[in-house]
Amino acid sequence: MFYEELIPLQDFIDKEKKDFAIDDIVKYAKEFDVNHLNFHYVAEDGRVKTLNFIIQSENHLREILSAGERVDGSSLFKYLESGSSDLYVIPKIKSAFLNPFEQEPTLGFFCKYFDKNGSPTPFSPENILINAEKSLEKETGIEMHSMGELEYYVIYPKESLYLATDQRGYHESMPFIKYEDLRLEALNCLKVMGASIKYAHSEVGNFTDDKYCYEQNEIEFLPVALDDAAIQLITAKWVLRVLGYKYGVQVSFAPKITVGKAGSGMHIHMKLLKDGKNIVFNENGEVSEFSKKAIAGIMELAPSLTAFGNCVPTSYLRLEPNQEAPTKICWGERNRSALVRVPLGWSKNAVEMFKITNEGLEPSNVNVSQKPTFEFRVPDGSADIYLLISALAVAVREGLNNPDALQIADKFKIEGNIFREEYKDVADKLPNLPTSCVESSKKLQEQKASYTKNDVFPSEVIDYQIKKLQAFNDENLSQKIQTTLEPEKTKLINDLVNKFINC
Repeated sequence: MFYEELIPLQDFIDKEKKDFAIDDIVKYAKEFDVNHLNFHYVAEDGRVKTLNFIIQSENHLREILSAGERVDGSSLFKYLESGSSDLYVIPKIKSAFLNPFEQEPTLGFFCKYFDKNGSPTPFSPENILINAEKSLEKETGIEMHSMGELEYYVIYPKESLYLATDQRGYHESMPFIKYEDLRLEALNCLKVMGASIKYAHSEVGNFTDDKYCYEQNEIEFLPVALDDAAIQLITAKWVLRVLGYKYGVQVSFAPKITVGKAGSGMHIHMKLLKDGKNIVFNENGEVSEFSKKAIAGIMELAPSLTAFGNCVPTSYLRLEPNQEAPTKICWGERNRSALVRVPLGWSKNAVEMFKITNEGLEPSNVNVSQKPTFEFRVPDGSADIYLLISALAVAVREGLNNPDALQIADKFKIEGNIFREEYKDVADKLPNLPTSCVESSKKLQEQKASYTKNDVFPSEVIDYQIKKLQAFNDENLSQKIQTTLEPEKTKLINDLVNKFINC
């Protein structure tokens, strides 16, 4: 690909992305003879939209970057009237990236929406997230960073050589997994596009049916500012779908492919910062009071958070007992059966672990203070990414401001795997997550005031989300599946999977 011959934009400019300027973009375009430029923005359906430009001159490039362009808002957001729907899209210079998929060198920019008066549109997903971030910081003095774990299946025609063990694909290697090349190419593309990547690997889920093999993978990012975290996930879904098309395979982020096999989640990790310092753990290496309060806020709003993170009926086929995905409202340390998990942190023993592994050597650049996070484990690939991260920022704000937050955190903390029989009494006392889009919509209606507080979420956005979820009419779907006899049961499941395969 052509981009392999070019210096990545961020390496050429040699600045932090937040410090990019128009002059930097112009200089890069001249140096590498860039004649094409794309604007990108996310609409009501959560997908990346594209507007193409061909650069006529340096002045033309500067004008595009400075003034943006008009778009038809009613074609992007269903709740806008066509009679007064013009919006402006203005590129965020810090978001500039080299597009790895175009035939010629092309720069891409994610954009911000403005209304006819030049004010940020309150209903656009990106502006809701910005408002949520500002509300959190203004009310609490705490900054939140975030990152996602994006799980997906590669679905390809059945073959019989070196099949991985069913549901045992975690960190498997070639030849037992077949699409490592696709995953590695995705990493290359995402790096060129400016994403901060932690790692990638094959995941637990793999199985075959009469026609196809199903291979689960995951890409995990590094924590960044909330807007950047959303763009990372949105860009990754875009990149993986483009590569799936290139390889001639189906890439699916669907929460459930079939009953009895691992579903795909999109876990969201959060990091709290005060004066630039990570405060997820305290000085003794214990979960801090700040984190406990934030987690308490997530516990309180958990029922309605599913309205942004679990947005299709098959989401709730993943959220069933004994599937590792959470079904109860609770949290725990290193506990994968919980709704919120505080993963194992890097202790002060990191240096000693290196020395034991590499006798006689000293480690380099050891700073594990920024690593600790806590993880919200319920969302999946159907999530409205901007709105989900916005809603989590609201929940953290509510928890940090709640005088009873520490007591709430204690109430919902668990020890041990709640899916095991010995913890049944504990599990029975915990509230359940919603079991359908319809139930989730009802919880969002009940908890609407938390999201509209401080004008973070416009009321019409919440109402539209409720309406979308209710339209699925999926109450008691799981029970219906369980009580349906074969072969009608298999057909019902297959129809659901196919309908929401691209969620």
